[in-house]
Amino acid sequence: MHENNGRASITVLTGAGISTDSGIPDFRGPTGVWTRDPAAQQLFTLQNYVADPELRRLSWRNRRAHAAWTAEPNAGHHALVELERAGRLRALITQNIDGLHQRAGSRSVIELHGTLYGVQCLGCDDRTEMSAALARVEAGEEDPPCLRCGGILKSATISFGQQLDTAVLRRAQEAALGCTEFFAVGTSLTVQPAAGLARLAARNGARLVIVNAEPTPYDELADRVVREPIGQVLPALLAG
Repeated sequence: MHENNGRASITVLTGAGISTDSGIPDFRGPTGVWTRDPAAQQLFTLQNYVADPELRRLSWRNRRAHAAWTAEPNAGHHALVELERAGRLRALITQNIDGLHQRAGSRSVIELHGTLYGVQCLGCDDRTEMSAALARVEAGEEDPPCLRCGGILKSATISFGQQLDTAVLRRAQEAALGCTEFFAVGTSLTVQPAAGLARLAARNGARLVIVNAEPTPYDELADRVVREPIGQVLPALLAG
């Protein structure tokens, strides 16, 4: 076991469920984006995005209207900031792309699935700001090409069929192996390799706590499963 000045060294993995109180819908919950419209998953598949210009135009319209631009961090996000300030946080790993952890004040966030705030070119890998791309969309470019090579642009997020950044995944795995407690918060634990971090931590001796509204494939492995609303219970759980 790993010690942190006599206190638990906690690694936290967050998913879409931590941001629902901020007005950003999750994906697989009872009222999730994909639950209500299974076809919407096509928007998150790299092969479809590259092959279909109309899908790209729809994606850019959706990015302009994304709830993240006006959302505010909630009590769950702020509880993790307090955990970090108390010196008890080993790492904060998130599957979310909304940037709310950083806006709440979390200083070191491992973004497994990238960020909505960046843009990458699928041709030359040029990296730019989402705000600049959305300004071009606002000006009438429905599917703005890369200004450097003319290639296809997409948000700097990980789509289905796209590999995670190996360095980012390695940091997450090290954090899972280097903690005494692992909290999985607001995640269905169905998307790999993110979900496997919970098993990695538990098999290395960490206490596994799952805080999620719906059952997950890892509930039987957990030391504690909490179904209560995240914003209500997470501050108390992390203070314990």
